[in-house]
Amino acid sequence: MKGPKPTMNSYISLLTATDARSHVHLIVGTNPLAAARCGQSLSAGASPILIAPETAELYYALQKRVDDGEVKWVKSKFQDEHLFTLGREEIDRVVDAVFVTSGARDPLSAHISSLCKRNRIPVNVVDAPQLCSFSLLSTHVDGPLQIGITTNGRGCKLASRIRREVAASLPPNLGSACSRLGDVRRKIQEEDHLLHMALADGDDVDDSIDQSASFNKLVTEADLDAVKNRRMRWLSQICEYWPLKRLAAITDEDVANILKSYDDLGSSNPIGKSSPANNASNRGRIILAGSGPGHPDLLTRATYKAIQSADLVLVDKLVPAGVLDLIPRRTPVHIARKFPGNADAAQAELEEMAMAGAREGKTVLRLKQGDPYIYGRGGEEVEHFRSQGLGDKVVVLPGVTSALSAPLFAGIPPTQRDVADQVLVCTGTGKKGKAPAPPEYVPSRTVVFLMALHRIAGLVEELTGHLETEKNTTADEAPRRALWPRNTPCAVVERASCPDQRVIRTTLDRVVEAVEQEGSRPPGLLVVGRACELLNKLEKGRAWSVEEGFRGLDFGLEGLDLGA
Repeated sequence: MKGPKPTMNSYISLLTATDARSHVHLIVGTNPLAAARCGQSLSAGASPILIAPETAELYYALQKRVDDGEVKWVKSKFQDEHLFTLGREEIDRVVDAVFVTSGARDPLSAHISSLCKRNRIPVNVVDAPQLCSFSLLSTHVDGPLQIGITTNGRGCKLASRIRREVAASLPPNLGSACSRLGDVRRKIQEEDHLLHMALADGDDVDDSIDQSASFNKLVTEADLDAVKNRRMRWLSQICEYWPLKRLAAITDEDVANILKSYDDLGSSNPIGKSSPANNASNRGRIILAGSGPGHPDLLTRATYKAIQSADLVLVDKLVPAGVLDLIPRRTPVHIARKFPGNADAAQAELEEMAMAGAREGKTVLRLKQGDPYIYGRGGEEVEHFRSQGLGDKVVVLPGVTSALSAPLFAGIPPTQRDVADQVLVCTGTGKKGKAPAPPEYVPSRTVVFLMALHRIAGLVEELTGHLETEKNTTADEAPRRALWPRNTPCAVVERASCPDQRVIRTTLDRVVEAVEQEGSRPPGLLVVGRACELLNKLEKGRAWSVEEGFRGLDFGLEGLDLGA
């Protein structure tokens, strides 16, 4: 159990999407709502059957649907046998769902509800949540994209208001983008013949959960099947990391580029163009800048100015949409084609593009998440640019690293008198996926692991148990590394400072189970140490807790004119 059981006053619904094509829906009533329910059934591909006496006066829109042959009218008062005789033949004539539009005060509503529930027939009674086995959501529809809002009977008008606000915040043409990306997905599956691998590899086949815990799992050269599946992995990464505005504006050219991705990775020039001669008088400059943990108000003024003035922006995939939205529309943007197993090739591509732009006299901004020099490969890029004669044209701007800001936003003080007097920042994954040496246990130490959640099980095993090399070492040769107690408090902090920030609080012995069950919401990090429970203790008996959302800057920084 990760939380208390919901009570009758605090329950939440299991939201589902039903394929209602060819289903039979009974509509009981003659009012405007009955007409609306018929329209909803028709839109979903179902066949609505209206139950009403022959003498009843139908609402004009309902009468028109009957006259047009869209709705079948059974001219009779409701009879119990209607539930078992008007349905599809393949399910023994049992109807698929019943909609009662007369409300709770009509004695017939309670009777129909009870009968349907006894026979496991889904039933909805208007304005009577206690009589319903399912409810309809306030829905925004844009092509294949549907977004539903429910208040679980607390107020349908409020649900409609929230739905309108959510829909208004979405970029236009997002439904078309869903269709286009779906076509790409199907084409990749057809061409690669790897559908079963795509499903097993964490492709987003279930809309109800976040990415699986292995979404960013490293692909090694030995994993040939996963290498073959790289285009599907790239498409999954695009859906996860591209800003919604860019996804909504995806073009046929973008689709073609996705389909042919990685065909040219063996080339010495990944961008497909010959680099201009190194003319010193025509060189521009390259700015390496950190974008901070995610929230645009956490940018430095220097980085904001660089975003506004750059001629070309080369972005790591983890830079969030809020920061990318600050890039002027006129500025070309290239997002790194990085996914586990392709990092080196994608890095080389960005470096080539940066050098080509600088040699053309452009100001090129390499925008990274966090700080360029804290596991951002910033030092490697500076080295490379220097080796190509561009060292004097490189500027590095700092950023707020998530290694220190994410714990803060999760309510974790990495240092605290009498609790933690040191902070250690580690990587959970070394070069080419090799596990780095695990740090020893120090009771007063807080450790922040970056790039670790995709191999969380291995990391926990390394922290709490001796490695094979250590097991073969005698005490005379070297002292044994102090192991971390399995009950050490820890926290997973994902998408720190973004609207969908999530914090999972638990202990080392339960963190693997928690991450596997809750899924992945990259980028994320792991904080380990007693400081994790200083301000936020787990309730007794709970294995872990989950906290959603970020409200750390609600005091008015939003919209601050950083360029003022």
